[in-house]
Amino acid sequence: MAEQQAKRPWHQRVRRGYRAAWLPGLLVAGIGATFLLSPWPSALLIRAVFDYGGSQANRALAQRVPPGVVSLQDQRYDPADADARFDLYRPQQALDGGRPLPVVVWMHGGGFVGGTRRHVENYARMLAAQGYAVAAVGYSLAPGQHYPRPLLQLNRALGYLQAHAGALQLDMQRVALAGDSAGAQLAAQMAVVVSDPAYARWMQLQPAIGADQLRATVLFCGPYDALAMARDVNTSWFVHTVVWSYFGSRKPDLEAVAQFSVAGAVTAAFPPTFISVGNDDPLQAQSYAMARALQRQGVPLRTLFFSDQPALALPHEYQFDLQLPQARQAFAGLSDFLRQRLASPP
Repeated sequence: MAEQQAKRPWHQRVRRGYRAAWLPGLLVAGIGATFLLSPWPSALLIRAVFDYGGSQANRALAQRVPPGVVSLQDQRYDPADADARFDLYRPQQALDGGRPLPVVVWMHGGGFVGGTRRHVENYARMLAAQGYAVAAVGYSLAPGQHYPRPLLQLNRALGYLQAHAGALQLDMQRVALAGDSAGAQLAAQMAVVVSDPAYARWMQLQPAIGADQLRATVLFCGPYDALAMARDVNTSWFVHTVVWSYFGSRKPDLEAVAQFSVAGAVTAAFPPTFISVGNDDPLQAQSYAMARALQRQGVPLRTLFFSDQPALALPHEYQFDLQLPQARQAFAGLSDFLRQRLASPP
């Protein structure tokens, strides 16, 4: 073989050497160009990370779910939209008693590019066991769909729950909007839509429920100020990917960014809120800013922050890891908050 190669003309041997050297370089350049020309490669990487973490966290909670919680899964809240599905968790004992249940509508996280409603299944079951109907709402993911589609889908989900409250034994006069990570932003933005008619007009969106029905908002580890998030160099690649994917452009429309940035849009009519974040979460400052905005407006607020405990390192979505005492503290605080805010009468 070596003799055959030696007998080839020198220009053929040189050309083969160049080809062997260029091919890996061209492959790397092609991959790099793909990442530069489209948000899809980076978004799919982020999706894979969130999907793995979400599945693991949900699986770890299975042993903590109390008995007696029943589910309706893969329910369609918009027949014209393949992504418009939700899962509903309710305590069997309450259903047997025939009484309508206060409703917690939970939006899952995943950076708008990943995650699924099934990642919060066992957490939702744990909440439902305390006497609630918990609806885990699915929505379209970026880059396949863009802002504000998930928000519009959430509004349609609320409309469906309202229209079918009797059949589903839902008390839609006692509603809490909740979410984690990206889902927390969606919950907060919908809370602004419901509570502020001027903002709803700006969004050209008619809220499916009234402000008197929305009793509470629960926000874990979310982004609430797009411009401040973009300035955080520690999350620049992630933020760049999410912004490009969710808004459909490297340089999104400034009006859309302003609408997204709910920390600057809250009013005194925003519902009472429970907000928490880990002290090693790259989005930690976002929750602090949201809490300050709510405090300035005089909104009843319960916070659970850990900035005064430097020995801790609580990551993004810490609340789902109930092996942590801080996560158990968060669940207990959330349970107490919902018990107070969803009580009847208000």
